[in-house]
Amino acid sequence: MAGSDTNKRRLKVTAEVLVDVTDPAALKRAALQHIDELSYVVPEGEEEAHERELATERDEVRDDAAAALQAMIDPDLMVPEGKGVDVHGATYWVDHVDEHGQSLPSWPDFTSLFPMCEYGKVGCEDCASSYVIPRTAAVLWSVAGLLADHGYDDVIEHGDDPVDPENGLWSVFDEFPRITWRQDAVWRRQAARAFDDLAADLTAGNWPQLACPAEEMALHLMLEYGESAVNDGWSGLESHFAGLPEHANDLDWDLLSDVLCQDSDILSLFDASLDGIEDPDDEQNRYLGMGDYTPNAWFATFDNMNPRDPRRPFRR
Repeated sequence: MAGSDTNKRRLKVTAEVLVDVTDPAALKRAALQHIDELSYVVPEGEEEAHERELATERDEVRDDAAAALQAMIDPDLMVPEGKGVDVHGATYWVDHVDEHGQSLPSWPDFTSLFPMCEYGKVGCEDCASSYVIPRTAAVLWSVAGLLADHGYDDVIEHGDDPVDPENGLWSVFDEFPRITWRQDAVWRRQAARAFDDLAADLTAGNWPQLACPAEEMALHLMLEYGESAVNDGWSGLESHFAGLPEHANDLDWDLLSDVLCQDSDILSLFDASLDGIEDPDDEQNRYLGMGDYTPNAWFATFDNMNPRDPRRPFRR
């Protein structure tokens, strides 16, 4: 009988819409007006950070028609309200495509960003780097974006819930030290951004600059995932990065760990026999000269590094 199906079920709607932006200036004006007209619920004490995020969003809209269009899209409107369905969540993005609807390359020009000796000579003074070279940089950049997405996914799916490594439902934070497993969503969002910060270093043609413990942890995971990606054939080196030049030091993960990491202090947090070593007052910590590795200090800038721009946005 019609209407007798009472079983709740979850569905996924997939849609692809191609649009031509005929007046980019008008689109950007409309997007800026849309941002200004939205109502926001801002927690007490976070007003300044919220204004910085809005300022960043406005700058992105002014710079890119794709960002302007994305700012105005609401995928929830595709679902009829009050018709027996509730929207559980939505993910969407806007890409630049060619006249055939094919996505344009969205990755950096690693050959130009990381120039190297045409003979692959190690230590050549004319090379920007003998260790972070085009193919290596491409893999690190790719896995940094993947791990950042995993982190943001965990925030959306789990919020403040403690990590349970046994349930298999976590994307990345179950791979962090146990002392971080009870951190809240705000902490996890900052940890996810650490991967994006290191990806931004690579996009700027720089080695990953480890500014804080969170970025130290991020790089160790990037090296681990990068090696797995290459070994298992999903690094992109056989597809969109296939044209990058090869070098004698390509994909030397042990060498990269030695060169890029100031030390391996953060790995001590995985050793159950060293519980408490994160505390700067711990005897073993003082002996090694580690410093503060308690979760609250994970985003504090190392004394020998320059701080990140506090106004930089979160990608998600």
